[in-house]
Amino acid sequence: MSGKNWDRVPIDAQSIDAPLSLAAVFLVVTVNADKAALAKVASVLGGLDDLVKNVGFRDLSGRLSCIAGIGADLWNRLSPGRRPRELKPFAPVKGPVHSAPSTAGDLLFHIRAERSDMCFEFERILLDSLGGSITVVDEVSGFRYFDARDLLGFVDGTANPTGLDLPAAALVGDEDADFAGGSYVVVQKYLHDMRAWAKTPTHVQEEIIGRTKIDNIEIDDDDKPRKSHKSLATIEDDAGNEYDILRDNMPFGRPGQNEYGTYFIGYSRYLWVIEKMLQRMYVGEPAGAYDRLLDFSTPHTGTTFFAPTRPALQDLVQQSSAAG
Repeated sequence: MSGKNWDRVPIDAQSIDAPLSLAAVFLVVTVNADKAALAKVASVLGGLDDLVKNVGFRDLSGRLSCIAGIGADLWNRLSPGRRPRELKPFAPVKGPVHSAPSTAGDLLFHIRAERSDMCFEFERILLDSLGGSITVVDEVSGFRYFDARDLLGFVDGTANPTGLDLPAAALVGDEDADFAGGSYVVVQKYLHDMRAWAKTPTHVQEEIIGRTKIDNIEIDDDDKPRKSHKSLATIEDDAGNEYDILRDNMPFGRPGQNEYGTYFIGYSRYLWVIEKMLQRMYVGEPAGAYDRLLDFSTPHTGTTFFAPTRPALQDLVQQSSAAG
């Protein structure tokens, strides 16, 4: 069997480029203010890679992975005076009709696998390890919906960068060398008004999204006064260079509670790219011509994190332990 390691699935914490999965859990928690809670959290973060391996080795084809994202306030507690250049709390966005709130969150755990039971088991053990040191503020279980569609019926994540384009879009580079390889992460939990959406004619839905519904063909709306969601979420600089982000959105829902949603999660090399995208969506481009998708989808959370590389995460918790 020597030389055939290619068929073994790498299991590694902080694998931002892990493949899109069939199941995911998005877990956001706050960390208690006492030093004992901080020490416990640092210890669990330090052992995250081992926990991924312990659960993941039960089925390598399950491709379990977990990314830990750290919020600005917690980062300051773990490493005062030294943090990623753009890291700050989520900036709320107020548009003429719709607003994006900023909500609490010290830690994000983005748990992914091809099996929902592996996500469940990992989360169960993780929370048991964290114990009373944290408070869960949001927990969402996502699933793959047919051919990677959202609950509105459109394919999601079509424009994700791939191959060599992925690290250039999602991973910090030499511009912030101490944190190179890490990524800024923004999450928002959107709930959909499915009844109103169902009453909207398909051709209008397609104009709002910017793609055809059945075959996922991009619609050119450059000459139209009202831009689509696709166009507003496309970010370019003054020279016309496009800045991509890596989206790993997942549908979620509870039909018995009339809850249908999309959990937006974006990984970016530059936090300003996602911030500009949200400004264009909520304020509009031009101002007032906001993203019409927001008439049907309402954000209930908004939080920003930084996901360091695995070595950087280990250094961070070791510094915290030494300081404590």
